Amino acid sequence: MAQPRVPGGGGAELDLPCGETKRVRNLDMGMREFDCSCGESHAVVMDIHPPERFLPDFLVDLLRETVETASEEMPEFDTPHLLGIVLEEFPDRVVSEDCTEDQEVGWALLWVTDFDSRRLHEIIVELVVELMEHAISHADDDAAIQQFEQEMLSFDVSEFVDQYRAQRDLSEDDVFV
Repeated sequence: MAQPRVPGGGGAELDLPCGETKRVRNLDMGMREFDCSCGESHAVVMDIHPPERFLPDFLVDLLRETVETASEEMPEFDTPHLLGIVLEEFPDRVVSEDCTEDQEVGWALLWVTDFDSRRLHEIIVELVVELMEHAISHADDDAAIQQFEQEMLSFDVSEFVDQYRAQRDLSEDDVFV
């Protein structure tokens, strides 16, 4: 569990899924993953990172139009909702921290995963596809259901992630990877 901030200290310490700890203030807004002393890389996501980090603009717009959120604080589908889906699916492999009281970090919510940033990207795409499959299964249009299912048979998540990351021309310093 994260420790409360001690005045004059370095802020909260986050207990990582691997068992190591990381001081929250050692993470910055541009960080998307870090190499841990456990030997693995862990993805970092903050609430300030847009969902377009993982999904194309048109899909984010569609999700915002169709997904009803249960939160008055976050009425529009956004990055916290994406990470909430990941956290629900992998509760032992994602940790989160509410940093709203720490005025020195520049974000409110933080997630660190047991996955590297590329694997997290794949997982998010896989989970959004599952969400879309569930939604389309409730449609009254059999032709639309069949078309969606047919298109999903040829959809390669790994290839999509490769192309999306290349298209966004993301470098080591970019926040959106």
